[in-house]
Amino acid sequence: MLELEIDASANADFRLAANSLARANIRSEVIVDQIDAPSNLSRHAIAFACDVKAVEGDSSVFRGTGRFILLWDDAPQESWTNNYRIILYAKSPLETDIGFDDDSAEIAWAWLMTSLEQHGAGVEVAGGTTTRVLSVGHGTLAAQSHHAELELRASWCPSSDELTGHLEAWIDLICMMSGLSLHGEGVTSIDRRN
Repeated sequence: MLELEIDASANADFRLAANSLARANIRSEVIVDQIDAPSNLSRHAIAFACDVKAVEGDSSVFRGTGRFILLWDDAPQESWTNNYRIILYAKSPLETDIGFDDDSAEIAWAWLMTSLEQHGAGVEVAGGTTTRVLSVGHGTLAAQSHHAELELRASWCPSSDELTGHLEAWIDLICMMSGLSLHGEGVTSIDRRN
């Protein structure tokens, strides 16, 4: 469970929704911390950072990372369907063969939608962008290995104030982008065939 700091003077609806985030199951592969939330986007906000832990023996300094922000305002803002909006960011290096594949930008959005569905997190007016960063060395840097990163920025209005599944879906997204299983450490998925 997450320990949250919520302003005691915050609206009761916001406090109720924010407290539902504390019930999220945090995967053992990640570190999730509450961070300062932006103060200029809505009346109330709470934010989290997530970083995938380094695997023992892995020389990679950077794995997956992300930010999750819950906004609440007195009245729905433009394009909101209710008083809440979730904004997220996820970034991870990709294996070069995946990163240079033209379909890799679509994969992250599909992973997010799948994860939200599997966690029962209803969404309305969802939108986002995927950015692929491909690095290829030239000249004196031609010997460097190719490098690819994938970033996803997304937002939506949750369809209820029960937000546990939204936070869990975001964590799963970061893990999947980092090459980890959707189901968590030590869990093997079973392919069911007729």
